[in-house]
Amino acid sequence: MADFPVLGVDTGGTFTDFVLRTRDGERIHKVLSTPQAPEQAILQGIHELGLDDALANGHLLLVHGTTVATNAALQGRGARTLLITNDGLQDVLAIGRQARQHLYDLTPPAEPRPLPPEHIVGVSARLDATGAEVAALTDQDLADLDAAISAVQPEAVAVSLLFSYLNPSHEQRIAAHLAASGAFVCHSAEVLPLSGEYERTLATWLNAWLGPEVARYLERLRQAVGRTPVSLMQSHGGTVSLASAARRAVSLLLSGPAGGLSAARQLGEDLGRPRLLTFDMGGTSTDVALLDQGLRITLEGRVGPYPVAVPMVDMQTLGAGGGSLARVDDAGMLHVGPQSAGANPGPACYGRGGHEATVTDAHAVLGRLPASTRLGGELPLDVDAAQAALARLGEAMGQSAEQAARGVLAVANAHMAQALRVISIQRGVDPSDFTLVSFGGAGGLHVCDLADALGIREALVPRQSGVLSAQGLTWARQQREQVQSLPNQVSDAELTQQAQRLQQQVLQALAQEEQLAVDALTSELSVDLCYQGQSFPLTIPWHDHPDALELAFHNAHQARYGHRLDGAVRRVNLRARAAAPALLRTTTVPLEHSNEAPSTSEVAGLGPVPVWTRAALEPGRCYQGPMVVTDAVATVWVAAGWQVTRDQADHLLLQAVSAGG
Repeated sequence: MADFPVLGVDTGGTFTDFVLRTRDGERIHKVLSTPQAPEQAILQGIHELGLDDALANGHLLLVHGTTVATNAALQGRGARTLLITNDGLQDVLAIGRQARQHLYDLTPPAEPRPLPPEHIVGVSARLDATGAEVAALTDQDLADLDAAISAVQPEAVAVSLLFSYLNPSHEQRIAAHLAASGAFVCHSAEVLPLSGEYERTLATWLNAWLGPEVARYLERLRQAVGRTPVSLMQSHGGTVSLASAARRAVSLLLSGPAGGLSAARQLGEDLGRPRLLTFDMGGTSTDVALLDQGLRITLEGRVGPYPVAVPMVDMQTLGAGGGSLARVDDAGMLHVGPQSAGANPGPACYGRGGHEATVTDAHAVLGRLPASTRLGGELPLDVDAAQAALARLGEAMGQSAEQAARGVLAVANAHMAQALRVISIQRGVDPSDFTLVSFGGAGGLHVCDLADALGIREALVPRQSGVLSAQGLTWARQQREQVQSLPNQVSDAELTQQAQRLQQQVLQALAQEEQLAVDALTSELSVDLCYQGQSFPLTIPWHDHPDALELAFHNAHQARYGHRLDGAVRRVNLRARAAAPALLRTTTVPLEHSNEAPSTSEVAGLGPVPVWTRAALEPGRCYQGPMVVTDAVATVWVAAGWQVTRDQADHLLLQAVSAGG
């Protein structure tokens, strides 16, 4: 399989990106997404890349980052779901953690329930806090469940019982009993075997709620690609086979963005810059993350209104992208996003019938996006349509089109800068100690503005930054992550035994599901620890000696929070990761250099500024802003007060040379 070409496909809200990687190099491509049937854009791109024969013969490995689960969750398009829990716990999802979005609002609006009460049924079976059976699962319980299935006619069933992470027998028996119902059935011990009945039940419900939609899409994709093997990127940065992915819908919620972070991590290692702040700005949304010596995996992620406790890359997502719509409310306030023009009709400058102003239109009006630009390498820019859209917005604001465009960019930048502050400054991290890495089709147009806002003096726009998430997919490894909660009291010997057991489980699971040899896999163990009485643990790499494990935790707590305590250390969770070798990776890419002279673009407030193609920049030479750098899949605005250098790997390194911008 390693000799076959690897095709990374990242489906976004506006464009579907392709990176084809072979031993001889790589090719890139973009097509407009088809949100109602994402597989159509995938097949179009494969055809335009000339890969029809490779697809038909199965001589291609396709690695896919999908937004199907994310979009279904955000748009509320889940399946009719039945939740099975213990008697007395039917309201666990409605109660939640009693967290309020607006702490000082004395009359908050009632939050909608995830599912109606008649779609929740309790069973009399019960376990205690050690996993021992208190009340058995009876035949009457199963008969009551059959009656509930008949009444609700669900597409999916979620089973979440108390303390099942210590003893899954009741859940497994219920799942086996309901297997013949025809519904998608999952239970919490397989989805998220952690303590915390709310987070575990919510993750299990989400997995069931999204499962049928994801399964239908993956089946259409399977039929479309025929014999070609497909892997799906998971939220934690590893891939899973298409056959196994339908059972893990909740693990695909950050499928696309995880590919970009995987590429950014590799980029940091290659360039000796392991401390990165990343922002991935596409057509619909922007994802920001902090990388410090590698990816951060969290159990405290959120997607829309839902806390999702499955392992996922630690990032923030906001509805600000190149296609984000700008509008003026009744009070005259300018808003940008989260609504997006999407791929159809897209921003006004796409010339496809869009008439509302977007962030991309603002760049076109200001000249930062030159009139000669071909979006995605092919789509011509309709500057007149962008001008008309901003003129209409400006009229509503009592301003000119140019002033409205500046306002749109200022609001969009403020949203993204705040998200970057949340993942850095609010965690006690000084962003000026990091390199800002920009990718996504729209990222390079904002990189200098965001760096100035955060006091960052060095930024990086990688080679082929507009398709970096798809590129990261081609480097991804088949991987499994498992997390297991520990009992309140666990001895050193029991901890070691459970760690070894979990490590073997995750290795065997990856080997069996992906048909790999166990001895070809690598594995890692870690433990979540906290002081007694704390609610938020730190993840510490495994040490065979308990004293070394606790010392590492004390040191990590000191580094994170600036102090350590003398109290007892509590062992919360075990984590195990198994991974296969990385996919084929091209080690060198020939550096193109042309003698093409720069053109110019009339930039509002600055007059004509040079527009260079990336290939025309002489490697190693510093170029002073203001200027524009273009390539087939992205445009970079180098602001005044910044300089840019193209390195031998074709990355653009931007450095602040003054306080301007």
